[in-house]
Amino acid sequence: MKNIFIDHIAGSTTLGTVINICLLILCLYPIIGSFFWFSGALCYRFLKKNKYDDNWEEIPPNKQPMITIMIPAHNEEVVIEETITYLFNNLNYQNFEVLVTNDGSTDKTQEILERLQLTYPRLRVINIVKNKGKAHAFNIGMHFAKGEYILSNDADTIPEPDALMKYMNFFIHNRDMNTSAVTANMDVQNRSTMLGKSQTVEFSSIVGTIKRSQTSINDSMYAYSGANTLYKKDFLIDVGGFRQDRATEDISIAWDYQTIGAVPRFAPNIVFHMNVPESIPQLYKQRKRWAQGGTEVWLTNLKKFLFHPIKRRYQMSMFIDSTLSIIWSFFFVITSVIFIITMLWLLLHGDFERIFHAFVISFIFVTFELIAGCFQLFTALLLDHHGAKLKYAFFAPLYMLFYWIINPITVVMTFIPAVKTILGFGSGTWTSPKRSSLQDNK
Repeated sequence: MKNIFIDHIAGSTTLGTVINICLLILCLYPIIGSFFWFSGALCYRFLKKNKYDDNWEEIPPNKQPMITIMIPAHNEEVVIEETITYLFNNLNYQNFEVLVTNDGSTDKTQEILERLQLTYPRLRVINIVKNKGKAHAFNIGMHFAKGEYILSNDADTIPEPDALMKYMNFFIHNRDMNTSAVTANMDVQNRSTMLGKSQTVEFSSIVGTIKRSQTSINDSMYAYSGANTLYKKDFLIDVGGFRQDRATEDISIAWDYQTIGAVPRFAPNIVFHMNVPESIPQLYKQRKRWAQGGTEVWLTNLKKFLFHPIKRRYQMSMFIDSTLSIIWSFFFVITSVIFIITMLWLLLHGDFERIFHAFVISFIFVTFELIAGCFQLFTALLLDHHGAKLKYAFFAPLYMLFYWIINPITVVMTFIPAVKTILGFGSGTWTSPKRSSLQDNK
């Protein structure tokens, strides 16, 4: 009887140790992740080869592959004319067309496009009667595209003049025939508000650090940029195009590509300028869509990774990080609720000493997270555009305090909708966000 009791205690102790280790990993996950990402970004900068956007070469007009710049549009009357005018007048590339898939717009988008076609013969328009979403519009346009390469370009997105030339250097000079897509570096265009400035820091951190780290490890990438990525058309056809019932087609296509062995490329020196949400409600709506899309992709691929881990080994780091991110989001929300309830209970009972100790321990973890996050942010800001964005580092605390809170909340809030999508109840229809003129953002 005594031996049974001892074995029970030992077993409980072992279980308790495992639980404590798991809790410690979850507590330290943001800190470890930040150090991992900025270390990977430095490896990309100093160790990574085949970075064809560094020393790109001019391609003569007679050797330029045909590129279709595809713009899925839904109610884009505010920005569509400026974008198209810029593309035809400023790009350092000759062999391209612009194909707009007008997805059931109810404003003056179609009228503007018809007028622009009189000026630009290489502008083609496909009018879709009913709005069925960006992925659907892209899939329709894909079959009408004349180019062997397709650049996805949002209606409010402006690529740098040399973007197409830099993009094509990856495909022409890269000997890896599995190169499927090249995604560029996002830059915030509307920086007039504090929210815009803070997102400048965020996008530098995400794009400048995380994507560099992902491509430096094993050429895997969690997500392309839906606003500006150059796809090889053959690979789009191989995976059946974009998934039309997903919240984020750019995340889905990145995973679909890599599960067939296609290799993505990140080009930090190709810059495109995009508009970002300028109000808290718009930002929250955007982040909910991103969170739901990420969870949908994780659920879609869960069985593949669990039952075929060897086959998916090259994407395993991507899957593990996504898994930990979702688990940590629930851990963060649940423990935050428990912490608030506990503090209120202690406050009602006048136990101020325990409240003080709890806040001290919490601030220790927050301080380590801030330090790790600042390393990540400053690394990204220095790598992007030779430190030109360091002036926005002042807004780093806003990024830390706000975005690290809103991201796990949106993952938890959209988990059930993501499950419903996987079960066949998803919808790809979209509502164009509130736009401001590109000229207003200059």
